[in-house]
Amino acid sequence: MIQNQNLLNKAGLPRHLAWGYLGVLIFMMGDGVEQGWLSPYLIEHGMNIQQSASLFTVYGITIAISSWFSGVLAESYGPRKAMLMGLLLYIIGTIGFVGIGMAKLDYGAMLFFYAIRGFGYPLFAYSFMVWVTYRTPQNMLGRAVGWFWFVFTGGLNVLGAYYSSWAIGRLGYENTLWSSILWVLVGAFFALVLNKDKFETKASQGSKWKELANGLTIVKKEPKVLLGGIVRVINTTAQFAFPVFLPLYMAEHGFTTKEWLQIWGTIFTSNIIFNLIFGFVGDRMGWQNTIMWFGGVGCAITTVLFYYSPIWFDGSYWAVMASGVAWGALLAGYVPLSALVPSLVKEDKGAAMAILNLGAGLPVFVGPALVGVLIGTIGSAGVIWVLAGLYVLSAILTKFITIDKVAESKEVKEIV
Repeated sequence: MIQNQNLLNKAGLPRHLAWGYLGVLIFMMGDGVEQGWLSPYLIEHGMNIQQSASLFTVYGITIAISSWFSGVLAESYGPRKAMLMGLLLYIIGTIGFVGIGMAKLDYGAMLFFYAIRGFGYPLFAYSFMVWVTYRTPQNMLGRAVGWFWFVFTGGLNVLGAYYSSWAIGRLGYENTLWSSILWVLVGAFFALVLNKDKFETKASQGSKWKELANGLTIVKKEPKVLLGGIVRVINTTAQFAFPVFLPLYMAEHGFTTKEWLQIWGTIFTSNIIFNLIFGFVGDRMGWQNTIMWFGGVGCAITTVLFYYSPIWFDGSYWAVMASGVAWGALLAGYVPLSALVPSLVKEDKGAAMAILNLGAGLPVFVGPALVGVLIGTIGSAGVIWVLAGLYVLSAILTKFITIDKVAESKEVKEIV
C-alpha cells in the first residue's frame, strides 16, 4: 500500500484526491456526449449555422460565469458544495434541453435550458481544480494539474466522443443525451462520496462576499493574473470553435460524421497523454517556456496544418488524423498555466484560480461567437488564420507572465 502511495506521489497524482480525479473523468464523459455532433444534428433539423453558433454562444456565456464563480465559491463554501450545485444544475438543464427543447424542436427552450446546463460542469470540475491547487505541494503542482486536465479532457473529448459514436447508432441522438445523466451521477458518486479528503474553507461567514469580490480585484493587485486569464482564453478557443464548422467542412471533403467523431476523439486521446507529459516538462523545463513554445507557437502551426490537410493530402483520412493529433498534443503545452497563475500570488489563490477558470470558461462562448461573427464574411479559412494568430499572441503575452526567480526554482524542483 505504501509503495502504491509513493508511486502516485511520484507520478504527481495526489493520492488523497484520487477518487475525485476519477469522478471528474466520468462526469466530463457524460457532459461531452454531444460535443462532436450536436451542431450538424441541429442544422439537419432546420437550424442554420448562425443559430447553432448562437446556441453554443449562450451556453458559453453561462459556462464563463460559472467558471469564475467556481474559484471563489469553492474557496468560500468548499468545493464539495460547489460541485454538488454544478451536478444539480447540469441535470436540470439536460432534462429541459432534451425533454422540451429537442423533443419539440423549440429553439427558445433549447437556448434557455442549454444555458442552465452550462452552469453545471464548471462548478463541478473547476471547483475540484481549486481543491487540487490548495491540497497539492508546490513541487508537484505542475503534474497534479496535468492529471486534472488529463481526466477533464479525457472525459469531455475522448470518452465522450467515443461513447457517443457508439451510442448514437444504438440509442439514437436524444437517448444518448439522456444517458449523460447516468454518467454524471456516477462521476459525482466517486468525487463527492468516495472522495473523503477534507477541505477547510478560507473565508468566514462574514467575509464570503469579500472573497467573491477578490475574484475580480485580484487583477488590479497582480496584473499578470489577468494576462494569464487572457492566455487561458486563447488556449481552447479553437477547441470550441472547431466543432461549429469543421464537421461541415470535413463533410465537404468526404468525411462522414462517424469518421469525424473518431478523428476528434483521437485528437484528444493525444491531448490527454500530452497533458501528463507537459506537466512533467513544465516542472523541469519551466512553465513559461513550455507554454510559449509548445503551446502558443506549436498550436499556431498545427491549427493551419489541420485545416489544410484535407486539401494538401487529397482528403487522406490518416493525414487529417495525424495533423489533428499534432494539434491536440501541442494544445497540452498550456497545461503549466494552471500552476503558473496561482503561483503569482502568495494569498488569494482561489481568486487567481477564479480568473483562470473564467479564462477556461470563456472559450466555450468566444469560440462559437467568433465563428458566428466571422464565417459569413471571411469564410472558414479566414477563421482558421484568426485562430492561428491568437495562438501567436498568447505566446507573446506569456513572455510577460513571470514570477520571482527564487520562488520559481523552489516551485519547479523535482520531487524526491
